[in-house]
Amino acid sequence: MNIKKYLKIYSLFLQTSIASELEYKTNIIIDFITAILSLIGSLFLLTIFFQSTDNIGGWKFEQALIIQGIYTILNGITNTWFNPNLTEIVKHIREGTLDFVLLKPLDSQFFISLKKISPSGLLEIILGVALLLYCTGINQININIGFFILCLTTLLCSILILYSLWFLISTTTIWFVKTWNATEVLRSFLYIGRFPLNSFSFSLRIFFSIFIPIAFITTIPSEVFLGLAQLWKILLEIVVSGIFFIVSRRFWLFALRYYTSASS
Repeated sequence: MNIKKYLKIYSLFLQTSIASELEYKTNIIIDFITAILSLIGSLFLLTIFFQSTDNIGGWKFEQALIIQGIYTILNGITNTWFNPNLTEIVKHIREGTLDFVLLKPLDSQFFISLKKISPSGLLEIILGVALLLYCTGINQININIGFFILCLTTLLCSILILYSLWFLISTTTIWFVKTWNATEVLRSFLYIGRFPLNSFSFSLRIFFSIFIPIAFITTIPSEVFLGLAQLWKILLEIVVSGIFFIVSRRFWLFALRYYTSASS
């Protein structure tokens, strides 16, 4: 694969998406206010949980804020890249425009996954990063190169797992047209990722570690941020993210064999 070619194409994707978004400048202000209110609401809900106790599942309020910060970043990434693109798979298949995607001299998964961006989601990412920076102060976390690399690695793994889950569900559109509800269910489950995994019962912890891997998406990166994660957990997240991505890639190529084009 020609990396320079794809980087150039993606830069064009960014330019067109941002130009399109800037046509409605008022929407940016509204999205920014919405992102702030959403974060305030999440923090308020978190304070309610900690009103009658000092810790939940071994996590103090100051530590739980880190999970909220990581969740906010991941939700911003979802709204910036995943939601604008992967929900379009349904439209491509229903209207037969996937034919044009497959005929382009580009990898179809690359095109479908990164064609659009919604800059409004970047505001959530900024708020999430700001919250994490605040948490480094109140939790007295020492930042160094090793710490930064570990945090970035686990966060990238979380993004990869989240993308793979979303893409797997969206790909089933080739057989089942109405899969939008399934992605909404996934987002509802991920909403739980704002809270420490240890605050749930043992059976739910197993469910959210194996079937919907929330433990790998928010909890482990938060433990790394606090310096509490064990090495085997970090390695396991790297392996799990790689497996999820490979499976999503192979599933997409497998599903394309069953796609019936609009001209067929």
